[in-house]
Amino acid sequence: MYYVYVLRSLKYNQFYTGYTNNLKRRIGEHEKGTVHSTKYKRPLKLVYFEACLNKEDAVKREKYLKTSYGKRYIKNRILNYLSVNITRVK
Repeated sequence: MYYVYVLRSLKYNQFYTGYTNNLKRRIGEHEKGTVHSTKYKRPLKLVYFEACLNKEDAVKREKYLKTSYGKRYIKNRILNYLSVNITRVK
């Protein structure tokens, strides 16, 4: 299985989208600061993930979620989370 995931930077209120074949390990790498692209955006929170049966599907889904339509999709999927937690960041 491969996983497409979305993290939210609690520091900058930004989203980061990625994919992996081991979600628990990858989230741990983000939390430890060993991932260059999110190193300075910590603390991070996993806000969404999907499972895919193969790597090719996960890569396509990740690319879609990084588009403006994909970002809109994610924000709609986690709308309740955002409405409750967005004010806590500021």
